[in-house]
Amino acid sequence: MLPPEAADLFDQMPVADRRHGLDVAERLAIRGIDDPEVLAAALLHDAAKGRRLRLWYRVGGVLIERLSPRVLRRLASPDTATWGYPWYLYLHHAELSARAALAAGCSERTASFIAGTPTEQDVEVATALRAADEAS
Repeated sequence: MLPPEAADLFDQMPVADRRHGLDVAERLAIRGIDDPEVLAAALLHDAAKGRRLRLWYRVGGVLIERLSPRVLRRLASPDTATWGYPWYLYLHHAELSARAALAAGCSERTASFIAGTPTEQDVEVATALRAADEAS
């Protein structure tokens, strides 16, 4: 279901993110969603997090975002050489993952699911994807 370069992208993801992607895809399949572009999005939706977004950034991001989203945005920096880059990844991983999927040969439609910008026709299945992601 993944083009060769996208399969390589998946293989490069941390084990926990690959496991999560497989779990999301499985939840969708159980619901009867077998669209390859949606399942590809399930597998790659966290591809940009990479190894720079450690567990404490993920947990801290959730907490800070709930308490003060403005503080989290101030901490974030798109400069990969700074300590603020993992916060940037936390905030922007969906769009960065969508770009990575596109660059790896996935379709625009797959990227739109990852970025959270589906077409009107795909809103229902995108909602199912989001629910499957949030279930873990």
